Amino acid sequence: MSEFDEIRPYNDSEVVPTLQRLLEDKEFLDTVAKLGLPRAGKYIAPLVRGLIRGRLQKETASIQTVADLQAKIEFYLGREINRTITHLSISGLDNFDRAKASLFVSNHRDIVMDPALVNWSLYKNGFTTLRIAIGDNLLTKPFASDLMRLNKSFIVNRSATAPREKLKAAKLLSKYIHHSVLTDNENVWIAQREGRAKDGIDVSNQAIISMFALSKPKTQPFEEFIREARIVPVTLSYEYDPCDTAKAKEIYQKETEGTYKKGEHEDVKSIATGITGFKGCVHVHFGEPLTQNFENAEQVKLHLDKEIISNYVLHPSNCIAYEMLEKRSPKVLVGEKQIAFDTADWQAERKIFADRIATCDPQYLNTLLKGYANPVYRKLSLTANAE
Repeated sequence: MSEFDEIRPYNDSEVVPTLQRLLEDKEFLDTVAKLGLPRAGKYIAPLVRGLIRGRLQKETASIQTVADLQAKIEFYLGREINRTITHLSISGLDNFDRAKASLFVSNHRDIVMDPALVNWSLYKNGFTTLRIAIGDNLLTKPFASDLMRLNKSFIVNRSATAPREKLKAAKLLSKYIHHSVLTDNENVWIAQREGRAKDGIDVSNQAIISMFALSKPKTQPFEEFIREARIVPVTLSYEYDPCDTAKAKEIYQKETEGTYKKGEHEDVKSIATGITGFKGCVHVHFGEPLTQNFENAEQVKLHLDKEIISNYVLHPSNCIAYEMLEKRSPKVLVGEKQIAFDTADWQAERKIFADRIATCDPQYLNTLLKGYANPVYRKLSLTANAE
């Protein structure tokens, strides 16, 4: 027994029993059926349950360890990357020591693809895979928890409501992250905030930085603890967001009606859409480890925010949205090659963007445009503040 058993990923000895449990889970099998046959009615899924089980048994027969499972996932993830991403570019991998584990803190745009793309970028370049933080709000079903923990995910307790219970959960999480990086030498990924940046504004939650420090020995200086944690900021830049319309609708309803009620299985649908939807060009940048003398969590938060937006790679979609809102071209650089947006011809990109937003409800079209344009506003603001 370990003090981390309730939140840690599954180990090799737990892989086969967990897979066997999943293959007997009717709700899991029905969910797989519904994802594969989205237009089928609720009565169809049970009818194909046996077929789904048989297919999954065949697919998982050779899986004995976590590494076996991740090799299988790599195949399917690679297929989705090739199908939904026009070009995946990666930079900054020389900024940190590959022999030592790091705590990767990234902006958060997609539930699954954010950690998946960070993981892919590391794995394909000879680094060890990540232990991934995932909120228990996404693990409402036992099979969901099993699936995530099989793939090196650990659980972030977001359901606790009592102050004492929340503090206890935060301390355990902090201790586990610290143990993973420094004792197990395992890379860790966590988002800079709880929940996705649905409005396109990447801002760190200071409480997450404070959580990291809960495992700091009382006698250890804060700045020394942060350096020891080996925090590496990561910036994910998507040309297109498969969930853009859904996010715009949610923001619009919250602004106009004061509330938004999620539909049944909405998170599952967001996950599926995020994986299978078109993303265009995507850039993943790994920043430099935090080695400065930070005095408190606020300073760390501000530094992370600056690093993430500084290294954000703008795409034509961001600038075209800005143009539609501001009626003028932004003076910014775009793409991996950093081309000045206002000096190039983006006719093809304008047509693609126009076709994409044509299906958006006019009520929340402006909200959708802001989601794409906000990284431009943030870049311009950063430049103005630096002058």
